[in-house]
Amino acid sequence: MNKIALRSAYLEKRKKLQTEEIATLSAAIGNQLLNCPIWDASYYSLFLSIVSKKEIDTEFILTLLYGRDKEVCLPRIQNDTEIVHILLTDNTKIKTNHWGIPEPQNGLTVPPSEIEVVFIPLLAYDKKGHRVGYGKGFYDRFLSKCKPNTLKIGLSLFEPEEKIEGLDATDIPLDYCVTPVKVYEFK
Repeated sequence: MNKIALRSAYLEKRKKLQTEEIATLSAAIGNQLLNCPIWDASYYSLFLSIVSKKEIDTEFILTLLYGRDKEVCLPRIQNDTEIVHILLTDNTKIKTNHWGIPEPQNGLTVPPSEIEVVFIPLLAYDKKGHRVGYGKGFYDRFLSKCKPNTLKIGLSLFEPEEKIEGLDATDIPLDYCVTPVKVYEFK
């Protein structure tokens, strides 16, 4: 399937999920993350969930990161074109933007070169690590500024598609995708 068809199909699949089901699946994803070789890093990028889009609840992952004394950076969209990352502290104020994305309003900006692990929201992905997001290209532009060895980890409530058609040259594949039942590695 192509990106447009997958985007539509997975938005529909998510609509059918109940809040309790998302919480259970999100906790399972958090448990699966414990099996990933990512815990030696210091700086992690973690998105905050868009509840209205029934995204994975990233609170479980945030708890894991804080429990291991990791630095957590939250993405914020700047100029409607790019992502910057703000270090999450006790003083960070969160506000929902015009797309419904919760993001930090204040704090220290962390350059892409410092971020070692990026958790990436997605709608669908395939067995080669290609992903379908919401279509704005924010993450691909951000990832192109990161170091080549930055780990790119998708988080999905669903299993992979066989193949995504219509990929762009600017699409950056994942290194891993974590689901409630399995960790897929694409290296």
